[in-house]
Amino acid sequence: MDSRHDRAPDSRTPEPGRSQTTLRVNGKPHTLMVDHRRVLLDLLREDLGLTGAKKGCDHGQCGACTVLVDGRRMNGCLLLAVALDGSEITTVEGLAGDGEDLHPLQQAFLDRDAFQCGYCTPGQICSAAGVLAEAAAGHPSHVTDPAAPSGEPVALGREEIRERMSGNLCRCGAYPRIVDAVEDVIP
Repeated sequence: MDSRHDRAPDSRTPEPGRSQTTLRVNGKPHTLMVDHRRVLLDLLREDLGLTGAKKGCDHGQCGACTVLVDGRRMNGCLLLAVALDGSEITTVEGLAGDGEDLHPLQQAFLDRDAFQCGYCTPGQICSAAGVLAEAAAGHPSHVTDPAAPSGEPVALGREEIRERMSGNLCRCGAYPRIVDAVEDVIP
């Protein structure tokens, strides 16, 4: 028998097509040996047991898989996990931190009944958290008034919220309530 099949794999030598990757997920570091083709969504759901982000279209078109990567909203189904080595990932499970209280967006979604089936809700909430941060940082959207001062916080009215949330689909049509919930938490 060939000797290369007889010995245990050397833990110091990575397997071909896999790399050691460290992600800080919801404030906790995770170091895993990750297949180069594995997307963040699958790693979160299957390897870490964080099932809040959902697999919807697997093409980045529905937003059900939206998470925050280094504070910016992104579609987990399109991101190769190894490319995120060293990144801070926040899922809907980690928005509230370690406390028992819900994040204000999570509470607003409950208070406003901003969901029906709930499938898209984790992605909607993570996207809304990203929207609030982007607007506060002065990032304009397609509907932002061109006369608005560059770099200044962008006021979030209903039209601005709808535009910024347009990448997250709700098959149940809870959009008016989603906008209401986001409006409720605008500082």
